[in-house]
Amino acid sequence: MDTPRSLFPALPPAGHAFIRLVDSCRFPDHLRALRAAHARLLFLLGLPSHPASAAVRVKLIQAYAACAALPAARAVLDSSPDRSTVFFNVLLRGLTAASLHRDALLLFASMRPQGPACFPDHYTYPLALKSCAATNGLILGLQIHSSTARLGLNGNAFVAHSTISMYARCGRPDEAYQMFEEMQYRDVVSWNAMISGFAHAGLFGRAMDVFRELVALQCPKPDAGTMASILPSMGKARIEDIIFLRGVFDEMQFKGLISWNAMLAIYTNNEMHVEAVELFMRMHKDGIEPDSVTLATVLPSCGEVSALSLGKRIHEIIKRKRMCSSMLLENALMDMYASCGCLKEARDVFDSMGVRDVVSWTSIISAYGRHGHGREAIDLFEKMRGQGLEPDSIAFVAILAACSHAGLLDMGKRYFYSMTSRYHIPPKLEHYACMVDLLGRAGCISEAYDFIMMMPVKPNERVWGALLGACRIHSNMDIGLLAADSLLRLAPKQTGYYVLLSNIYARAGRWADVSMVRSVMESKGIKKLPGVSNAELGYRVHTFHIGDTSHPQSKLIYEKLSELLRRIREMGYNPEVEATLHDVEEEDKEGHLSVHSEKLAIAFVLINTSPGTPIRITMNLRTCSDCHHAAKLISTITSREIILKDVNRIHHIVQGVCSCGDYW
Repeated sequence: MDTPRSLFPALPPAGHAFIRLVDSCRFPDHLRALRAAHARLLFLLGLPSHPASAAVRVKLIQAYAACAALPAARAVLDSSPDRSTVFFNVLLRGLTAASLHRDALLLFASMRPQGPACFPDHYTYPLALKSCAATNGLILGLQIHSSTARLGLNGNAFVAHSTISMYARCGRPDEAYQMFEEMQYRDVVSWNAMISGFAHAGLFGRAMDVFRELVALQCPKPDAGTMASILPSMGKARIEDIIFLRGVFDEMQFKGLISWNAMLAIYTNNEMHVEAVELFMRMHKDGIEPDSVTLATVLPSCGEVSALSLGKRIHEIIKRKRMCSSMLLENALMDMYASCGCLKEARDVFDSMGVRDVVSWTSIISAYGRHGHGREAIDLFEKMRGQGLEPDSIAFVAILAACSHAGLLDMGKRYFYSMTSRYHIPPKLEHYACMVDLLGRAGCISEAYDFIMMMPVKPNERVWGALLGACRIHSNMDIGLLAADSLLRLAPKQTGYYVLLSNIYARAGRWADVSMVRSVMESKGIKKLPGVSNAELGYRVHTFHIGDTSHPQSKLIYEKLSELLRRIREMGYNPEVEATLHDVEEEDKEGHLSVHSEKLAIAFVLINTSPGTPIRITMNLRTCSDCHHAAKLISTITSREIILKDVNRIHHIVQGVCSCGDYW
């Protein structure tokens, strides 16, 4: 940036060159050049009374702050005999930008004692209020608001916005809204401040109400800041609110990367992964260049729906942009490959990382566990410990789950008890759920029940659900009914538990009780969550439901499926009618097993890919035993590897053999 000579008329030509150098110093690696320019300017200026001295010192404070050398910036301020409010404002901005809010407030408090030349102004107060908001400094915030009101600054938009944010973030949303209501003119920044204020106060409904009010006014128009402001309110949002937001997003004339990232985050946070992938593809089509936030946001969605081709494309973008030093992105890449069933590629990312934290190790341990490689997960856990990294609470969830999936009962018990005895980590409900699952899958149903009874905390539905699932596997009617009774009191509308209970009755041949469970579901208006399977083809994710005929290739899909079923019947396949209990009443007949979403998705991939191409299917539920059995036979007759990911684990099926060993 060129500096006009008129600002520094008393400087020689060399001085202007050094000023330009100071202006260009904006990053920490520029610090050496900045110090050199500073020394030369001091020499050229001579005495502090030089006419250009004050302006040069302000620029030096600004440059040191930009280079993250805040002590040096403060030293320039302290050494300036002619300091004024602008000196303090420049340093305050640097401190708040670096999130050094307590230092900023101490600097703010030191201004008035310096005399009238250093009194705060309409630039100072917003910065101080921002630091009050960040430190929950309500008392000082109230004093500042009183000062701004006395000085007549409440009408200043920047002061008003900062006051609204301060009140909201300090737990006083009603005062924030009162301030907002009293504003004579509200621009979009005012609305954004109020939306953000309610969102950060946890008043998500009120944030959405203000958002809708802004949209209804049609002026001012929502902008990227509006999308960013509403984002914290959209963690577990209503579908109608998400649709409304998407409509607003689509109508925005100038979206900007922040808006795209916010909309992507809304989809991923609400497990709308197909929509997230489709939005990213539209973003690519529109020529919007993604940043690291975009890629870290969409990678988990690629993993959730097994969009491997897109995940690989994103990996190439990361390499091209040289973002591989970002641990956040590397961890996200690792999870994406693991979720797509590509354990080798996940391990390659892990091995190539220059720095690994506990999150990185936990991710790869979890990946091996989900793929059924419990021994390898244990080896990695021990290597992590050997490198001096102490496992945290989440790492223990990963290793306990890995032991559970592989049936490693003794190792799982050892790790569970080492949490408290060695690492002093108190078990949480998720650790207890893992232990119940571990015991239950191993057939120790009574021990699992006793374990629940001895828990020092009240078991939640995940704990009882793990026990009920184990009772279904091992046909334990007595304890299964106890688990079901507890579950239906905790989660009376959770369909999956009714289905598990009906399966237990069915295995025992108690068909009257099966009908009773279904009658209860009917009377309460409870419907089974429909099974959904996703398959990627050419960067697009295709979705299938049970009995789906909406796909453009439906005729070909059903023809292929009929051929597959005929061929596997010749190999001895008989539909497992008990598996129909995973679906709602009208799907009880044997014929409906043939149109489960997994089978439709497998047929779709087969007709659209060349021989030898792996088949990757992602489900939103646990795959039924019939589809699992059919997939093993289909892998044999087609010589295809089938990677079937359900909510429990990832099944690698090759030539009729599944990595789960039929233990899932």
